[in-house]
Amino acid sequence: MSMFGSETTQTETFEVTLTDAEWRAKLSPEQYRVLRGHGTERAGSCALNYEKRTGTFICAGCGNPLFKAGTKFESGTGWPSFDQPLEGAVGTSQDGSFMMTRTEVHCARCGGHLGHVFPDGPPPMGLRYCMNGVAMDFVPAEG
Repeated sequence: MSMFGSETTQTETFEVTLTDAEWRAKLSPEQYRVLRGHGTERAGSCALNYEKRTGTFICAGCGNPLFKAGTKFESGTGWPSFDQPLEGAVGTSQDGSFMMTRTEVHCARCGGHLGHVFPDGPPPMGLRYCMNGVAMDFVPAEG
């Protein structure tokens, strides 16, 4: 287990499991590339980076609530950044791509790739969950 949450193993199973064809039918090509292919969207390309309303950011793959809007902050990176996820919403694994080691963040319910977490966020948590906006949807609070 890492300081960022539950550590994934290659044998981990998820509550929401679809075939590759089902994921391709459910998701847009860009969502599929990021969520299922561990891709990264271009910085500044997603409207969710600019979302300021009260509400909840959810997984675009399965609807799992991930982050409350109040945990979002402006990191200057071009991707939506949060200082902490909802309890039990995400898992982590080590990502050794691009000749560096990073901590990948995935949806705990479907395993979809969301982004990475870094130890350079604001107090009190000190973490920056740098998420791909295309991997999420936003549900505004009622009222």
